[in-house]
Amino acid sequence: MLDILLIIFGSFCMIAGLVGCFLPMIPGPPVAYAGLLLLHFTDKVQYSTTQLLVWLLVVVIVQVLDYFVPMLGSKYSGGSRWGTRGCLVGTVVGLFFMPWGIILGPFLGAVIGELLGGRKTGQALKSGLGSLLGFLLGTVLKCAVCGYFIYQFAAALF
Repeated sequence: MLDILLIIFGSFCMIAGLVGCFLPMIPGPPVAYAGLLLLHFTDKVQYSTTQLLVWLLVVVIVQVLDYFVPMLGSKYSGGSRWGTRGCLVGTVVGLFFMPWGIILGPFLGAVIGELLGGRKTGQALKSGLGSLLGFLLGTVLKCAVCGYFIYQFAAALF
C-alpha cells in the first residue's frame, strides 16, 4: 500500500516538475527529482547511489544556470552591465506579471537597462534579444532534464 502511495506522489511530482519548467513558482527539475526519490523508496525500483548523485548534480547545475543564462545571453549579445542588471530586475519584476512577465521581463529589463545606460535603441534591442534567448535556453534545459526524469520514472515502472 505504501508503494502505491509513493508511486502516486512520485507521478504528481513528475507532472508538477514539468509544469515547473514554465512556471517559475515551481522549481521543475528539483520537484521531478523528488519524484524519482519517491520511486526509489519503493520496493519496485532501486536506483544506484551514483545515479541519484549524478541526477542531483544535474539538477543543481540546471537550477543555477536557469538564473544566470538570461543575464549571460544579454552580456554575450553585446550588453553592458546596465543591460545585465536590467535583465535581473526585469526577471524579478516579471514574476509578478505571470505568465507573460516571465518571458517579457528579462527582455524589457535588458532593453530598458541599456537605454538608461546610454545605449542606442538597436544595441538595447540586441541585448534584450540575447536575454530572451538565454531565458528560452534555460527553459529548454529544464524541460530536457524533466523529460529525462519522466522517462526514467516510466521506464522503471513498466
